[in-house]
Amino acid sequence: MTSLPKKNQVILLEQTGESVDVLKFTEVDTPEITSPHDIIVKNKFAGVNFIEAYFRKGIYPVELPSVLGREASGVVAAVGTEVKNFKVGDKVAYLSGATFAQYSKINDSNHRVLKLPESLSDDSLKIYGSALVQGLTAITFISEAHNVQKGEYVLVWAAAGGVGRFLVQLIKERGAHVIAVASSAEKLQIAKDLGAEYTINYTNEDVAAKVNEITKGEGVAAVLDSVGKDTFETSLASLGRKGTFISYGNSSGTVPPLAINRLSAKNITISRPQVFGYTATPAEWEKYTRELFSKIETGALKIELHSAPFSDYKKVATDLESRKTTGKYVLEIPQ
Repeated sequence: MTSLPKKNQVILLEQTGESVDVLKFTEVDTPEITSPHDIIVKNKFAGVNFIEAYFRKGIYPVELPSVLGREASGVVAAVGTEVKNFKVGDKVAYLSGATFAQYSKINDSNHRVLKLPESLSDDSLKIYGSALVQGLTAITFISEAHNVQKGEYVLVWAAAGGVGRFLVQLIKERGAHVIAVASSAEKLQIAKDLGAEYTINYTNEDVAAKVNEITKGEGVAAVLDSVGKDTFETSLASLGRKGTFISYGNSSGTVPPLAINRLSAKNITISRPQVFGYTATPAEWEKYTRELFSKIETGALKIELHSAPFSDYKKVATDLESRKTTGKYVLEIPQ
């Protein structure tokens, strides 16, 4: 077991608020091995996801104070006496809480941990530490929330964003028609380059009318909507008979209460999934991570990664929430 420092740099949420200024870059006690099944990881990279904004704003409840972050990659720094599958020095990528930190503690009962090859480069370690949340979200949603079929029309909001980029490529790979929605010509070009067959600029085009035109009045088989409040009615109107509404984000605010009988007119199915529910068993985790990283390693899935210093998180979060970003941001954790 390596000697750990007494203090641990983290991004800490002590109170909720709209502004990123409620966050603190501070030091807390470094986690210790308190159970024989504990694993402490020295994080090297941590992926930035929109969910951190939901915790910060109080949209998703969290016990305070709380260290932000949901995914990371790094090196095992300490293990409990009963840990069998990991040893000090192993490179890992994992899903958990409190990853915006130099050191995070997980338990070997958490099956959402990947042991990585010792020879893995830092560039590859960065990908593993930033692709889990968004990549697995995309793969599981188009497999389980709605199993996308060849020939279907599928509407993807925020198509140039982190999850959106994965969705466009994966849906295209299945032989379905991607209708990509974004806020600028630049973002729509990104989606088109990734395989979107149709594009709609929601700032100056009527999305539902355009979908109706593209699908010849049939509507889409599925909508993947990460925006929430501002796009809900448009998404609902864009769905065809027996369509599936997949609502998975709140970037514009939470969706107001829905009268469920509104779904009856077109036999619509509505879903509010999250990735942890689709990777709840070791078999599910293995199946979807293997599929995700196989596609990444062969080049079938392309990732646009942007690295940022740990200390720049507030700026990254501000840009992400104001829809100024494309691709995926990953924080470089101080070593």
